[in-house]
Amino acid sequence: MTTISRVETFLVAPRWLFVRIETDSGIVGWGEATCEGRSETVRTAVEQLAEMIVGRDALRIEDHWQVMTKGSFYRGGPILSSAVSGIDQALWDIAGKHLGAPVHQLLGGPVRDRIRVYGWVGGDEPAEVADHIRAQVEAGLTAVKMNASGRMSPLGSVAELDGVVRRVAAAREVLGDERDVAVDFHGRFSLATAKRVAPLLEPYRPFFLEEPVVPENSHLIGEFVRSTTTPVSTGERLYSRQEFLPVLQAGIAVAQPDLSHAGGITETRKIATLAETFDVQLAPHCPLGPLALAACLQVGFATSNHLIQEQSIGIHYNEGAEVLDYVLDTAPLQFVDGYIERFTGPGLGVEIDEQAVRRADEKGHAWRGPVWRHTDGSFAEW
Repeated sequence: MTTISRVETFLVAPRWLFVRIETDSGIVGWGEATCEGRSETVRTAVEQLAEMIVGRDALRIEDHWQVMTKGSFYRGGPILSSAVSGIDQALWDIAGKHLGAPVHQLLGGPVRDRIRVYGWVGGDEPAEVADHIRAQVEAGLTAVKMNASGRMSPLGSVAELDGVVRRVAAAREVLGDERDVAVDFHGRFSLATAKRVAPLLEPYRPFFLEEPVVPENSHLIGEFVRSTTTPVSTGERLYSRQEFLPVLQAGIAVAQPDLSHAGGITETRKIATLAETFDVQLAPHCPLGPLALAACLQVGFATSNHLIQEQSIGIHYNEGAEVLDYVLDTAPLQFVDGYIERFTGPGLGVEIDEQAVRRADEKGHAWRGPVWRHTDGSFAEW
């Protein structure tokens, strides 16, 4: 038996929470429990969940997942699910290292040799968008994602709607016909405004339109799906199969669970299987660190309906540290013609620089998302 002897957490710049699980056999597993803006709270949740697993067999991953998610009368939500996610990733890392195999081999073996990746691009004006996309293309990417807009009025003005169209048009001009642009509504649009702008974007053939409504309004997403021929995606703020079921039934084309929020590798694999029964593709959300990215990739290598993988190398959130800063060997995470090649190392396949992580945790972080307001002073969705 490989017994769990210690669980540690590390708040590291720019906004991540790493989980380290040590076993009595000397094997160490790493995971990422980041919950943007709430990672300190998740840290406490990890400490509480550790009480359930320390002293137990690290290889009983599914059993630990069941106990951690159901062992309290009150369940679910982003804090608990993120804590479970980081622990779950670390346990899979341990299992792979114990057996001398990458996690995707434990999940049934590879179904692909490489995974296509995309990067996020910013820019408030069309010219800025174009410059940022050129930089991503020069870095070797064949797909990007951009925000549809900044702050959006409840019923978007002509200027706001035209601004969305101009920016997406600028992206398409740079990308040409051979590359893809996904457009993220980020839950900033009311249903009425989202329905109004979607047809205006169809001539530019977006890869998909992401999160057209906030997750608590998932019951409305079917109406948006029916308003456009463009594929619709959502899921970064959905945390279980049960939460994904209604949006799958509503007709989304792409499911985007976040492996640091949606129960880790264990639950995301189940979400992917459920999505497959609706002919829906998997594109995990991941504007996070190297462990979250590695976990996503391991799932992708073994999941037949995996579409593309988000990654955050160079994203604007990464102030004070970058994705590769905590990795000893960066070669596995290098882009090759817009793809990341299949990992061969055991576990998650990335080797963490523990000393760098411990140094970063001495400073910690208290990252918070911005609070936006409309011109009348009322709250606006970020």
